Amino acid sequence: MPKDYLQQLANYIKKNLVKGYTIESLKFSLMSQGYSRLSVENAIELANKQLALQIPPIKEKPQITYKIIPEPEKNENKFLFFLRKFLKDY
Repeated sequence: MPKDYLQQLANYIKKNLVKGYTIESLKFSLMSQGYSRLSVENAIELANKQLALQIPPIKEKPQITYKIIPEPEKNENKFLFFLRKFLKDY
């Protein structure tokens, strides 16, 4: 079976998949037109491989995680605050 023959069948399958036909309906249609089951299945496999090569690879987006880090309490600031309050009152 020439590769050109399979390629023509694969092109036909790809063209009709784009139109919305299912693989099963195309397989039934081609076999009822006289194509052998083996050649139809080989053409479907070839079409699937060619379509898989055309799909761009999926790029995963980085996952952003947030972590809240509480600020440590500074005893100096509390001391200065109270000292200012205390000195302000006098």
